[in-house]
Amino acid sequence: MYRIILLSCALILVLEGAVTAQDPQFSQFYAAPLYLNPALTGGTNQARAGLNYRNQWPSIDANFTTLSAYFDYFIEDYNSGVGVILSQDREGLAGLRSLSLGLQYSYELPITRELGFRPGVQIGIFNRDVNFDKLTFGDQFDPNTGQLISQQTAETFKTQSAKTFVDISFGGVLFTKSAWLGVSAWHLTQPNQSLIGEESKLPVKLSVHGGFKFFMTPGTTGSGAYARKSERSISPAFQYRHQGQWDQMDLGLYFTFEPLVLGTWYRGVPFKKVGDAVNNESIVLLVGFTQIGAKDAINIGYSYDYTISKLGTGSGGAHEFSLVYTWPMRNPRKPPKDKLIIPCPDF
Repeated sequence: MYRIILLSCALILVLEGAVTAQDPQFSQFYAAPLYLNPALTGGTNQARAGLNYRNQWPSIDANFTTLSAYFDYFIEDYNSGVGVILSQDREGLAGLRSLSLGLQYSYELPITRELGFRPGVQIGIFNRDVNFDKLTFGDQFDPNTGQLISQQTAETFKTQSAKTFVDISFGGVLFTKSAWLGVSAWHLTQPNQSLIGEESKLPVKLSVHGGFKFFMTPGTTGSGAYARKSERSISPAFQYRHQGQWDQMDLGLYFTFEPLVLGTWYRGVPFKKVGDAVNNESIVLLVGFTQIGAKDAINIGYSYDYTISKLGTGSGGAHEFSLVYTWPMRNPRKPPKDKLIIPCPDF
């Protein structure tokens, strides 16, 4: 029975152009900085490349897989960050796929020596398509046994094979050496994403996110001439999102004891019910590894979403992996500028 329900839901999303659907999400949203806010482009003041992968509800046919790769770089002479992000989201049951390419730019505005502001913009190209061959309908099943008896269906659909549109998004982040507060607004042009020639605007997605990093007495990594300080910190952080009729809040903590990073999160909006149910979605657990060298750094993270909603643990929750690598690309003979760096965690 639940397969029929999932199939119906997937078909409705396709035919209605995903009017009520949300953008893909990442639990490790600070490990996907360009996906979170274009103002975070170039936020490390170095070159950075990252990869994010998420598999949501792997135990059911209607699972979602999301893959995102990005690169950004800070151009010191112009106080500017430039970046590119490529993302793909695929729904397993209906074969609904969304592919996007975003070009981003940010500019650093120093307000004081301790306070900075970065506005950012993204121009994106989106492509959506669907494979109806993956769907099955009532006339393909034996009504007595429920067994699939035909690979063909009499159903017909007046749809486009694909839809391409251009989109624009903005963001900004206010930050000090230990705190940050950002706002981003995506899909401001509200492009029509329908695959059946009707009006189905992509809703604006708003995100407010921030946090504070409490630095503790640092530890020591290595010995002798290779000894250096290692970070010890606790970072409470949050993200609140709104898109269409949907709201979502992530609230949690990062614990950094370099090279180990641990995190725990709550996702939901308990003060806003979904029907008669309290909006509790999941508990997120994270473990990460960070390795900082003389010039470069690498961060690897894994997180698991433990479902606490009515969907239950039978969905398989969500598995997520992140990989972030940063390295300098500036002239080593040029003296560095005294700049603030956005203190967002890497996971």
